[in-house]
Amino acid sequence: MAVEVRIPTILRTFTGGAKIVEGDGDTLLKVIDDVESRHPGLKDRLVESSALRRFVNVYVNDEDVRFTGGLGAPTADGDVVVVLPAVAGGQ
Repeated sequence: MAVEVRIPTILRTFTGGAKIVEGDGDTLLKVIDDVESRHPGLKDRLVESSALRRFVNVYVNDEDVRFTGGLGAPTADGDVVVVLPAVAGGQ
């Protein structure tokens, strides 16, 4: 099962500069674990205490995973996972 994972610029140091990597798994967590096996350190930037980090937004096929199961959100062959760091600040 191939899932396309789109990596933001700030995290591409963990993927050797690649903006798209592939992962396998039927849940978001399994996809992240699979990607982590080839790109160590990436998972720590996404996951904290068995949940997504507060300032990281993740979408599976344009659906915010916070509303579709979090790390347990289902994934299937051909799905697209987009990782976006939250932007805050300014006045």
